[in-house]
Amino acid sequence: MNKKKLILARKKIDKLDNKIFYLIKKRTKIVNYMIKIKNLKNQIVDHQRIKEILKKIEKKSIKSKIDPRITSQIWRSMIWAYVKYQRKNFKKK
Repeated sequence: MNKKKLILARKKIDKLDNKIFYLIKKRTKIVNYMIKIKNLKNQIVDHQRIKEILKKIEKKSIKSKIDPRITSQIWRSMIWAYVKYQRKNFKKK
């Protein structure tokens, strides 16, 4: 194992993680806005939309030569984390 190459690769991952963090911050702001415009708690989960998103991610992953199991798992986790977040922060009936 080349330790210098490993350190360099980890620094690249750290830079990407910082960009991902910023995007999550932006996504959270949009989700907060969506919470305000939804009238009912049952509007939080749209199973058809989730299905469409995951299908799109799978196609995009295959086209980009990324293992779709990885991207699907990441998106599923993100979607359900935000569903949980919305349910927790929803103030209406």
